[in-house]
Amino acid sequence: MNGRLGRTMTLGVLVTATLMSGCSAPVSEEAQAPPSESHRDPDDHEGHDHPADGGPAPEGMTERDEPRYPVGAEVILTADHMAGMDGATATIVGAYETYTYSVDYTPTTGGDPVEDHRWVVQEEIRDAGGDLLPDGTEVTLAAEHMTGMDGATATIASSTGETVYIVDLEVDGMTMTNHKWVVESEIEPAS
Repeated sequence: MNGRLGRTMTLGVLVTATLMSGCSAPVSEEAQAPPSESHRDPDDHEGHDHPADGGPAPEGMTERDEPRYPVGAEVILTADHMAGMDGATATIVGAYETYTYSVDYTPTTGGDPVEDHRWVVQEEIRDAGGDLLPDGTEVTLAAEHMTGMDGATATIASSTGETVYIVDLEVDGMTMTNHKWVVESEIEPAS
C-alpha cells in the first residue's frame, strides 16, 4: 500500500506542477527581446535599453561657437558609458554650451538604481533654470536616453561646463545616431 500511495502522491505533485506552470503569465515580446544596447556605468550595471537613435537635441539649447570638434568632424571616443564605446570612431553631430550632469536615479519602470549616468544636460532636467545645480540636488529628469529615465527622480552626482557633443557611432555592430552625450574631455582627434 505504501508504494501505491507514494506513486499516487508523486503523480499528484507532477500534475499540480504542470497545471501551475500553464497558469503563469506569458512573457511579453518586449521582455523576450534583447535590449538595443546596455548602458555601462562604473558599477557595471547592464540591461537598460539604450535607443539606436537618440533624436534631436532638446529645445532651447545653445550651439557652441567654434567648438574644438565641429559638426562633421571624425573623432575617437575615450568614454566608456557603454560596452564598446571606448576607442570607437564617431562623427560629431552637434556641439553645445550648457551645464552637463552625471546623475544617480532609479528607473520609473523599476529595476536596479543607476549610478553615475553620464550625461544629462541642463535642458533635460525639469524646472532646472539657468544656474549650475550643485552636487546632491534632487531633480526630475526629462531625458529619454534609456527606458525609465523620463520622469525619474535623480540626484546630481557631478557636473561640468565643458562643451557637450551629440555623436553618431557604431558600437558592437550597432549604428547609433544622435547619441547623447559626450563631453569634450571624452573625445580625441581621429588620426
